[in-house]
Amino acid sequence: MQYLLMIYDNEDGIAALGEEKLGQIMTGYMAYTEALKKAGALVNSNRLRPVSTANSVRVQGGKTNVLNGPYAETKEQLGGYYLIDVPDLDTALSWAARCPGSEIGTIEVRPIWEM
Repeated sequence: MQYLLMIYDNEDGIAALGEEKLGQIMTGYMAYTEALKKAGALVNSNRLRPVSTANSVRVQGGKTNVLNGPYAETKEQLGGYYLIDVPDLDTALSWAARCPGSEIGTIEVRPIWEM
């Protein structure tokens, strides 16, 4: 079954960590990605650009509205994701706990509803 591991963190907090700590985090992400690949669980992953580059689209009454930034103001922002294919939810939760982002933010685990 496929699960989306969504990585939420505070962009301002991440930026304030400094180059050395950011380097350690990125090294952790590279090792984590490699472990997912070796386990045959990785389907896809990507890092997202900052929320300042986001746009939100809503259609109301037939009129399209485009807003700058994300729709909801939150303390944590979606910063990236891993799409994994694993046998069950427990395995997905185990991988989420191993994600470096779980130490500085939140990993939301959601099953994919295949269409």
